[in-house]
Amino acid sequence: MSILQILEFPDPRLRKTASPVTVFDAKLEVLIEDMLETMYEADGIGLAATQVNVHKRLLVIDVSENKDSPQTFINPSFEIIEDELVEYDEGCLSVPGFYETVSRPAIGKVSAQDLTGEAFELDAYGILSTCVQHEIDHLNGKLFVDYISALKRQRIRNKLEKEHKKSA
Repeated sequence: MSILQILEFPDPRLRKTASPVTVFDAKLEVLIEDMLETMYEADGIGLAATQVNVHKRLLVIDVSENKDSPQTFINPSFEIIEDELVEYDEGCLSVPGFYETVSRPAIGKVSAQDLTGEAFELDAYGILSTCVQHEIDHLNGKLFVDYISALKRQRIRNKLEKEHKKSA
């Protein structure tokens, strides 16, 4: 397994729309293992393939307290079950060091495929619901900063660009 490079905002590759996964093989399994290792190493709870410059509809999540319950969602979709919104202070491995309050539907049904291509569904609520929606946004070329004001988004962009120049 290996640690993958996580793209950071405002990298334009984060805006690409991911393509469906059509091949379920050992290469996909290695990618999933690498994504999980990368997510854990970065102390995250979710990671979309887009964030590691793989533009396939794949995401990994682990919202467990002990970080011992990884979940993989291939070709995921989210259907809102209740219109009630919840607010979370969201952060993102692609927008390091920044957290902003985002409102999202509280409960939804996630449909996806597992590593073998087998379809499954589950009801998502709480932090899992928020995390799945956040990661699916990545697959659609959207980031949590798109939910905040243009002024705040520009400030974050300027700070990250300045940091990128320092480290280059």
